[in-house]
Amino acid sequence: MHACSCTDTHDTRRVVLTGGPGAGKTAILEFMRLAFCRHVVILPEAAGLLFGGGFPRNQSPVRLRAVQRAIFHVQRELEESTSGDNAAIVVCDRGTPDGAAYWPGPGTLWDAVGTTAEEELGRYGAVIHLRTPSDANGYNFRNPLRTETVEEALEIDETIGSIWSRHPGYVEVAAAEDFLVKAREALEILRGEVPTCCRDSVSPSFVV
Repeated sequence: MHACSCTDTHDTRRVVLTGGPGAGKTAILEFMRLAFCRHVVILPEAAGLLFGGGFPRNQSPVRLRAVQRAIFHVQRELEESTSGDNAAIVVCDRGTPDGAAYWPGPGTLWDAVGTTAEEELGRYGAVIHLRTPSDANGYNFRNPLRTETVEEALEIDETIGSIWSRHPGYVEVAAAEDFLVKAREALEILRGEVPTCCRDSVSPSFVV
Protein backbone atom coordinates (compact mmCIF):
# COMPACT_ATOMS: atom_id res chain seq x y z
CA MET A 1 0.00 0.00 0.00
CA HIS A 2 1.37 3.44 -0.90
CA ALA A 3 0.31 7.07 -1.16
CA CYS A 4 -2.29 8.26 -3.65
CA SER A 5 -3.01 11.78 -4.86
CA CYS A 6 -6.71 11.00 -5.30
CA THR A 7 -9.02 12.96 -2.96
CA ASP A 8 -12.31 11.66 -4.38
CA THR A 9 -15.03 10.09 -2.28
CA HIS A 10 -15.34 6.48 -3.42
CA ASP A 11 -18.26 4.11 -3.73
CA THR A 12 -16.64 1.06 -2.20
CA ARG A 13 -16.73 -2.20 -4.15
CA ARG A 14 -15.73 -5.58 -2.76
CA VAL A 15 -13.54 -7.84 -4.90
CA VAL A 16 -13.09 -11.44 -3.77
CA LEU A 17 -9.84 -13.32 -4.25
CA THR A 18 -10.71 -16.97 -3.86
CA GLY A 19 -9.38 -20.41 -4.74
CA GLY A 20 -8.78 -23.83 -3.32
CA PRO A 21 -6.00 -24.61 -0.86
CA GLY A 22 -2.55 -23.99 -2.35
CA ALA A 23 -3.82 -21.67 -5.09
CA GLY A 24 -1.43 -18.86 -4.12
CA LYS A 25 -3.80 -16.38 -2.50
CA THR A 26 -1.44 -15.41 0.31
CA ALA A 27 1.43 -14.51 -2.03
CA ILE A 28 -0.76 -12.68 -4.54
CA LEU A 29 -2.47 -10.68 -1.79
CA GLU A 30 0.96 -9.53 -0.66
CA PHE A 31 1.78 -8.43 -4.23
CA MET A 32 -1.53 -6.53 -4.27
CA ARG A 33 -0.73 -4.88 -0.95
CA LEU A 34 2.59 -3.64 -2.34
CA ALA A 35 1.30 -2.60 -5.76
CA PHE A 36 -1.87 -0.64 -5.06
CA CYS A 37 -2.60 2.62 -3.30
CA ARG A 38 -4.15 3.20 0.11
CA HIS A 39 -7.64 3.21 -1.39
CA VAL A 40 -7.32 -0.52 -2.10
CA VAL A 41 -7.82 -2.21 1.26
CA ILE A 42 -6.73 -5.84 1.70
CA LEU A 43 -8.64 -7.84 4.31
CA PRO A 44 -7.16 -10.80 6.19
CA GLU A 45 -8.67 -14.27 5.81
CA ALA A 46 -11.37 -14.94 8.41
CA ALA A 47 -10.44 -18.63 8.68
CA GLY A 48 -6.79 -17.76 9.25
CA LEU A 49 -7.72 -15.38 12.06
CA LEU A 50 -9.85 -18.02 13.75
CA PHE A 51 -7.50 -20.99 13.37
CA GLY A 52 -4.40 -18.91 14.07
CA GLY A 53 -6.09 -17.73 17.26
CA GLY A 54 -6.71 -21.27 18.44
CA PHE A 55 -10.29 -21.96 17.36
CA PRO A 56 -10.73 -25.74 17.88
CA ARG A 57 -10.33 -27.69 14.66
CA ASN A 58 -11.20 -31.30 13.90
CA GLN A 59 -13.28 -33.23 11.39
CA SER A 60 -16.39 -33.93 13.45
CA PRO A 61 -19.56 -32.62 11.73
CA VAL A 62 -20.52 -30.60 14.80
CA ARG A 63 -17.13 -28.86 14.85
CA LEU A 64 -17.10 -28.32 11.08
CA ARG A 65 -20.49 -26.62 11.22
CA ALA A 66 -19.38 -24.44 14.14
CA VAL A 67 -16.24 -23.42 12.25
CA GLN A 68 -18.14 -22.38 9.12
CA ARG A 69 -20.74 -20.41 11.05
CA ALA A 70 -17.94 -18.59 12.88
CA ILE A 71 -16.03 -17.89 9.65
CA PHE A 72 -19.19 -16.53 8.02
CA HIS A 73 -19.83 -14.02 10.79
CA VAL A 74 -16.18 -12.96 11.10
CA GLN A 75 -16.04 -12.43 7.32
CA ARG A 76 -19.17 -10.29 7.38
CA GLU A 77 -17.81 -8.12 10.19
CA LEU A 78 -14.40 -7.77 8.53
CA GLU A 79 -16.13 -6.43 5.44
CA GLU A 80 -18.35 -4.07 7.43
CA SER A 81 -15.35 -2.75 9.36
CA THR A 82 -14.09 -0.94 6.24
CA SER A 83 -17.22 1.17 5.81
CA GLY A 84 -15.57 4.38 7.07
CA ASP A 85 -12.28 3.99 5.20
CA ASN A 86 -13.21 5.68 1.88
CA ALA A 87 -11.84 2.60 0.14
CA ALA A 88 -12.31 2.34 -3.61
CA ILE A 89 -11.80 -1.43 -3.51
CA VAL A 90 -11.90 -3.85 -0.60
CA VAL A 91 -10.10 -7.07 -1.54
CA CYS A 92 -11.55 -9.98 0.43
CA ASP A 93 -9.43 -13.06 1.09
CA ARG A 94 -12.37 -15.31 0.27
CA GLY A 95 -15.98 -14.21 0.65
CA THR A 96 -18.94 -15.53 2.59
CA PRO A 97 -20.01 -17.95 -0.20
CA ASP A 98 -16.72 -19.86 0.15
CA GLY A 99 -18.01 -21.42 3.36
CA ALA A 100 -20.57 -23.41 1.38
CA ALA A 101 -17.69 -25.43 -0.13
CA TYR A 102 -16.74 -26.66 3.35
CA TRP A 103 -20.23 -27.14 4.82
CA PRO A 104 -20.74 -30.80 5.86
CA GLY A 105 -24.55 -30.74 6.03
CA PRO A 106 -27.24 -31.46 6.89
CA GLY A 107 -28.95 -28.59 5.12
CA THR A 108 -27.01 -25.64 3.78
CA LEU A 109 -24.77 -23.00 5.28
CA TRP A 110 -27.32 -20.42 4.17
CA ASP A 111 -30.07 -22.02 6.24
CA ALA A 112 -27.71 -22.16 9.21
CA VAL A 113 -26.88 -18.44 9.12
CA GLY A 114 -30.20 -17.10 7.85
CA THR A 115 -29.35 -15.85 4.37
CA THR A 116 -29.33 -17.05 0.74
CA ALA A 117 -26.65 -17.75 -1.85
CA GLU A 118 -28.04 -14.96 -4.03
CA GLU A 119 -27.84 -12.41 -1.23
CA GLU A 120 -24.25 -13.33 -0.41
CA LEU A 121 -23.08 -13.36 -4.04
CA GLY A 122 -24.64 -9.92 -4.42
CA ARG A 123 -22.35 -8.47 -1.76
CA TYR A 124 -19.39 -8.55 -4.14
CA GLY A 125 -18.60 -6.60 -7.28
CA ALA A 126 -16.11 -9.03 -8.82
CA VAL A 127 -14.55 -12.43 -8.14
CA ILE A 128 -11.02 -13.56 -9.03
CA HIS A 129 -10.71 -17.34 -8.73
CA LEU A 130 -7.12 -18.62 -8.52
CA ARG A 131 -7.14 -22.25 -9.58
CA THR A 132 -5.33 -24.82 -7.44
CA PRO A 133 -2.33 -26.57 -9.09
CA SER A 134 -3.21 -30.08 -10.26
CA ASP A 135 -0.06 -31.87 -9.14
CA ALA A 136 2.03 -32.23 -6.01
CA ASN A 137 4.92 -30.25 -7.52
CA GLY A 138 2.81 -27.11 -7.65
CA TYR A 139 0.99 -27.57 -4.35
CA ASN A 140 2.38 -25.69 -1.36
CA PHE A 141 2.47 -27.85 1.78
CA ARG A 142 4.34 -25.25 3.85
CA ASN A 143 1.32 -23.43 5.31
CA PRO A 144 0.91 -24.90 8.83
CA LEU A 145 -2.85 -24.17 8.76
CA ARG A 146 -3.33 -26.27 5.60
CA THR A 147 -4.45 -29.85 6.22
CA GLU A 148 -5.74 -30.92 2.79
CA THR A 149 -4.08 -33.38 0.42
CA VAL A 150 -3.64 -32.42 -3.24
CA GLU A 151 -6.75 -34.43 -4.15
CA GLU A 152 -8.84 -32.81 -1.41
CA ALA A 153 -7.61 -29.37 -2.42
CA LEU A 154 -8.63 -29.93 -6.05
CA GLU A 155 -12.07 -31.13 -5.01
CA ILE A 156 -12.57 -28.04 -2.84
CA ASP A 157 -11.36 -25.84 -5.71
CA GLU A 158 -13.94 -27.35 -8.06
CA THR A 159 -16.71 -26.77 -5.52
CA ILE A 160 -15.60 -23.17 -5.01
CA GLY A 161 -15.74 -22.67 -8.77
CA SER A 162 -19.27 -24.06 -8.98
CA ILE A 163 -20.41 -21.68 -6.23
CA TRP A 164 -18.80 -18.50 -7.54
CA SER A 165 -19.25 -19.09 -11.29
CA ARG A 166 -22.86 -17.89 -10.92
CA HIS A 167 -21.52 -14.39 -10.21
CA PRO A 168 -21.58 -12.10 -13.29
CA GLY A 169 -18.12 -10.73 -12.42
CA TYR A 170 -16.46 -14.15 -12.02
CA VAL A 171 -13.01 -14.57 -13.63
CA GLU A 172 -10.69 -17.59 -13.42
CA VAL A 173 -6.91 -17.42 -13.28
CA ALA A 174 -5.43 -20.75 -14.31
CA ALA A 175 -2.57 -22.44 -12.49
CA ALA A 176 0.75 -21.85 -14.24
CA GLU A 177 4.16 -23.50 -14.18
CA ASP A 178 5.64 -20.07 -13.52
CA PHE A 179 3.74 -18.66 -10.54
CA LEU A 180 4.63 -15.09 -11.51
CA VAL A 181 2.57 -15.50 -14.69
CA LYS A 182 -0.44 -16.30 -12.52
CA ALA A 183 0.32 -13.38 -10.21
CA ARG A 184 0.61 -10.89 -13.08
CA GLU A 185 -2.74 -11.96 -14.49
CA ALA A 186 -4.48 -11.61 -11.12
CA LEU A 187 -2.99 -8.16 -10.55
CA GLU A 188 -3.99 -7.01 -14.03
CA ILE A 189 -7.57 -8.09 -13.33
CA LEU A 190 -7.62 -6.17 -10.05
CA ARG A 191 -6.12 -3.11 -11.75
CA GLY A 192 -9.08 -3.17 -14.13
CA GLU A 193 -11.44 -2.98 -11.15
CA VAL A 194 -9.70 0.05 -9.61
CA PRO A 195 -11.37 3.38 -10.51
CA THR A 196 -9.49 5.63 -12.92
CA CYS A 197 -8.83 8.19 -10.19
CA CYS A 198 -6.56 5.66 -8.45
CA ARG A 199 -5.36 3.58 -11.38
CA ASP A 200 -2.38 5.81 -12.13
CA SER A 201 -1.14 5.26 -8.56
CA VAL A 202 -0.49 1.57 -9.18
CA SER A 203 3.22 0.91 -8.66
CA PRO A 204 5.09 0.39 -11.96
CA SER A 205 6.65 -2.72 -10.42
CA PHE A 206 3.26 -4.31 -9.81
CA VAL A 207 3.83 -6.67 -12.74
CA VAL A 208 6.35 -8.45 -10.46
